[in-house]
Amino acid sequence: MPLHPVIVGRDTETEALHACLDAGRHVLLEGPVGVGKTALAHATCRALGRGFVRVDGDGRYTEARLVGAFDPPAVLASGYRPEHFLAGPLVRAMREGAVLFVNELNRMPEGVQNVLLPAMDEGRVVVPQLGEVSAAAGFAVVATQNPTEFVATAALSEALLDRFELVRLDYQSVFDELAIVTQEARCAPSAAVIAQAVALTRATRSDPRFRRGASVRAAIAIADIATRLGNDVARAATIALPTRVELVDPQGTALSDVLADVLAELKKKRTSASPALP
Repeated sequence: MPLHPVIVGRDTETEALHACLDAGRHVLLEGPVGVGKTALAHATCRALGRGFVRVDGDGRYTEARLVGAFDPPAVLASGYRPEHFLAGPLVRAMREGAVLFVNELNRMPEGVQNVLLPAMDEGRVVVPQLGEVSAAAGFAVVATQNPTEFVATAALSEALLDRFELVRLDYQSVFDELAIVTQEARCAPSAAVIAQAVALTRATRSDPRFRRGASVRAAIAIADIATRLGNDVARAATIALPTRVELVDPQGTALSDVLADVLAELKKKRTSASPALP
């Protein structure tokens, strides 16, 4: 049995995903943006020695892109022949006995989602002019979804949900996030900068002025940018956070002012906790 991959703060979720794939089950990973759903899936498949075919959710994605289609010039020249079929991600994963990883499945059109049902249920899909494609041993679907309150997402159908086992991921602990930023930052930020970046990012998730807070991915960006700006965390935050957070009242107080308030509050907390520090 392969050892579980090491992902900071994800022992329980890794064990659950590993068990589901070992048992031949399909898995839905649910959680906010930036909590490591893709990293968890990829690392687990690698540890299990399973192939990994990735698809990214998109409202314009079509059934033909998922399944595959015949090459038009070749068909015109010699008709519908198997060698003229250009396999899409679903058919490739089925033939290879690989994991089809669908990132943000709930951004896919309903018709595309429904194409997965026979593949997940019976291990087969029927392609017009080609015939039936049967899944090789090891085929599974691992999909992710963000909570439905996120923009451009929708609830999956009951029929599709019934084919999945659910593994939920939430934000890691502060200690885990400190370890992640230390591990993933590219510019060797100091421990103090890392601590401030993580504290600020976590504050955006609880401050009532934010509709949507930022993930540890933002903390990594803040720490790296701040290091290149003379350890100026406040300035780095105004660069890294605008694309990653959403204010409750975006027409009211400017994000830079909200961040200044949050940083001031965090500084007060640090000072009261360690009065001897500058």
